[in-house]
Amino acid sequence: MFKFFPFLFIIFLLLNCETDPLLLHDKTIVLDPGHGGTADSDQYRVGPTGEREEWINLRVALKLQTLLEESGATVIMTRTEDTHVELADRAQLALDHDAHLFLSIHHNAIADTTANFPIIYFHGYASENLAGVQLAKSVASHLRKDLFGDEGPAVLASDHTIFPTAGTAVLRHSYGIPGVISEASFFTNPGEEERLKNPDYNQLEAESLYRAILSYFEEEALPVYEKNSLTELPPFEVFRAAERMSPEGLRWKEYFKKAQNLLESDDPEDWEKSYKLASQSVRAFADSYHARDAHLLRAEALERLNRTEEAAIARQRAEEFYVKMD
Repeated sequence: MFKFFPFLFIIFLLLNCETDPLLLHDKTIVLDPGHGGTADSDQYRVGPTGEREEWINLRVALKLQTLLEESGATVIMTRTEDTHVELADRAQLALDHDAHLFLSIHHNAIADTTANFPIIYFHGYASENLAGVQLAKSVASHLRKDLFGDEGPAVLASDHTIFPTAGTAVLRHSYGIPGVISEASFFTNPGEEERLKNPDYNQLEAESLYRAILSYFEEEALPVYEKNSLTELPPFEVFRAAERMSPEGLRWKEYFKKAQNLLESDDPEDWEKSYKLASQSVRAFADSYHARDAHLLRAEALERLNRTEEAAIARQRAEEFYVKMD
């Protein structure tokens, strides 16, 4: 069902795709299979039956490398085995090779085992990192179409949503090069973990990312402005890594729904409760498909409570850190 031989896939694209894959012949692309060599330290980075994220990331990246190289791209891999590579060193490879694009390949985890949708991260602020947002949109659009039949959510979020003070190291240190972190799906979802074990499904994901890269390069490149040159927001602390796997992490949707209902009240005490619950929803799952709306709920509750400066920050956070799909 998922099986495509890479050479035949390239021929198929040449004959049937409106996008010309030959446009990659002068491009240098850095592929970063996330993590690696972390089995002894990251006990939470594993699916229900033991499949580890770093193994999945590498399988997909190697398949994507083949597709890109057969289209003439120069591909730099940050790792080709299950080994640890420092985050700054991964980014430095992109800088050293004057890369045209940096793609870090990951898969996601959350305590809520029903969650399964793509999340694509760009670095910093949407109004400053226009190229990163442009690439994120292309990746999210293709993954949702190819892996999820164009159904369900796809989230485009700043990496400041999950690492509030500085964003992710690989995107922070390679800032200026169009780059994203792709979290195609959740290996903590039992059905998705089974699919991710299948090399043919890994191939399907690689093909989707390949098409996303082609689509990105077909468009006119947008700029990347200097960090914090247009805006700057205070950090909003959230659950990170293993914290996301806690029982509290399961309640993100419950908190959001309660916050919505309480905001329908005319009672200021309910508005305060709504604000706190919406904040808890975001803290528990900062990159959920409700997170942007949760921040907007926070803003509305704060406005009703006459906390206008805080409300403006909450509204700006929703606009800068969460980008709507077209």
